[in-house]
Amino acid sequence: MAGSVNKVILVGNLGRDPEIRSTQDGTKIASFSIATSESWKDKQTGERKDRTEWHRIAIFNERLTDLAEKYLRKGSKVYVEGSLQTRKWTDTNNVERYTTEVVISRFRGELTMLDGRNNSSGDNTADDQAGALPNHFDELNDDVPF
Repeated sequence: MAGSVNKVILVGNLGRDPEIRSTQDGTKIASFSIATSESWKDKQTGERKDRTEWHRIAIFNERLTDLAEKYLRKGSKVYVEGSLQTRKWTDTNNVERYTTEVVISRFRGELTMLDGRNNSSGDNTADDQAGALPNHFDELNDDVPF
């Protein structure tokens, strides 16, 4: 393969309301975490097991940031498509820190609200380039092993 691919697709629920910040030039950025979960039955004990992963999301697309600010709330189910990025910063104690997050940039990425409870318009797609998700995403539930 001549090139490389950095694409992340997640379907999960927000752990809390999005945090909205502004850069020095006034550009709005949204950040939040979503949980993805899987469950299975332990073959030896028959016990039901669950595992939840938390994923940090950063949105640099102002239109999608506005949508996140208006409609997303703790518990909202979303489809997120972006790229994985790690950034470094120095904290107040002069210690270098790292974080890895899924980034929806200005021109690439997607955010789709999957539960219509927060969107009265009925249009749940938040990206100009994307149409509606295939119907099988609506049928996902916690009983489906991944």
